[in-house]
Amino acid sequence: MSQYWGYHLVIDASGCDHDAITSGDQIRAFCKELVRRIDMVAYGEPLVEHFATHDPEKAGYSLVQLIETSNICAHFVDKDNTMYLDVFSCKPFETEVVKQTVADFFGAQYQRMLFLTRQA
Repeated sequence: MSQYWGYHLVIDASGCDHDAITSGDQIRAFCKELVRRIDMVAYGEPLVEHFATHDPEKAGYSLVQLIETSNICAHFVDKDNTMYLDVFSCKPFETEVVKQTVADFFGAQYQRMLFLTRQA
């Protein structure tokens, strides 16, 4: 990769395993393994909370993990078994490793990826 200030991967995943995306423990394990696989350093523990229970269209777990080079954030939608993931870092990482980790932990049937290089 060329040198940029930041690298931002966005993944929208559908057809995920319902039991996996509705498990806080599975989401925490995913986050810790993703950090390891893309060679990042976690800053503290991941924050994993179930949100938006007042709206069944949006209810699901959200994940925030600070990493020394930025952050990993995701939202998992209970109703339709989807996942929305952002990985942002000023340290380069392999996008295919992220995609494979999503498949390994959540069985996503489809993943749409958008990769941005950030430079002001």
